Amino acid sequence: MPTPLLRLVVLYGGVSAEHDVSRVTAAHVLAAADRSKYSLVPVGIAKDGTWHRNDFAAAALEAGDDLGDSLPIEGPLVDPVAVLTGPADQETVVLPLLHGPHGEDGTIQGMLELFKVPYVGCGVLSSALCMDKGMAKEVAAHADIPQCRWLTLRDGVDDPAVVAARAVEELGLPLFVKPANMGSSVGVSRAASAAELDAAIAEALRYDDVVVIEEAVAGREIEVGVLGNGVPETTVPGEVVPGSDFYDYEDKYVTGSAELVIPAAVSDEAAAQVRELAARAFTALRCTGMARVDFFYEEPGRGWLLNEVNTIPGFTPASMFPKMWEATGVAYPDLIDRLVESARALHRRRARFSTEH
Repeated sequence: MPTPLLRLVVLYGGVSAEHDVSRVTAAHVLAAADRSKYSLVPVGIAKDGTWHRNDFAAAALEAGDDLGDSLPIEGPLVDPVAVLTGPADQETVVLPLLHGPHGEDGTIQGMLELFKVPYVGCGVLSSALCMDKGMAKEVAAHADIPQCRWLTLRDGVDDPAVVAARAVEELGLPLFVKPANMGSSVGVSRAASAAELDAAIAEALRYDDVVVIEEAVAGREIEVGVLGNGVPETTVPGEVVPGSDFYDYEDKYVTGSAELVIPAAVSDEAAAQVRELAARAFTALRCTGMARVDFFYEEPGRGWLLNEVNTIPGFTPASMFPKMWEATGVAYPDLIDRLVESARALHRRRARFSTEH
């Protein structure tokens, strides 16, 4: 009797403001995964929190049909525990493609840890840490990784007027304001005046109760992909040339006007520096599996400045993370294979830990 294919559960959708981005990512990952190696199980989480096994997408994949650019949330309601663990005689790996809160922040990762299911990507601590931009900056600063200057504001703890005045005085204008626990540039604003700063803080507080206020950096936006459970491997750096004032949600997912340059036009010395910094950030923030590490390159000036670490980066064929790995010699389907094998290896390693005292 032949060994059953590895069961790969692809989780997408979710309850965050990045729901639609996740559906795009999932469609492309499923289309690229090698069906001779995996039994693919697409599972969509609706905005109301219900879980749906997308049997329609699974059938389309088997028939070789095109899934389109975005995967809908459809199919029978399923019990999360049953669909994540699967049959006892078939190995399961979960690939979470849930961008933003309740997916990228350690919540799903904690659920998978409880059920002892191997999964792709960072664990509970690193997922939560990287999702919270304020705390990630604190840890990176402790690791002596250079960053732009910033302040954080906690709703209900700090006085927004006091923090805003301090930001203008210490960081200067313009400023960038972000919800601490959000991605895909959702809720991010550029403020060129005190009035705009107040409005930007109010907008960020729509999405989170912690807000990060950063100085504006006149630098190039450079990114590096990282893989690994031990010594990190890094890609050639890529550059994002925004089509607007900054690389916002419209630029990323609507107009597509940003230009992606891979490899980035930097010197060999600068490329080596940023790859080393990306690996250091990956290690300092306890990342495993994968991450995309984003930098500003201020030249002349302070050189490399860490912007943020994304533990579930965009994963369409046009996204920076897979494109940088392709330029480094790892094709898109092979990248999926490496992530799955990384998840399995990490799960085996952690399964050896004793639970006895």
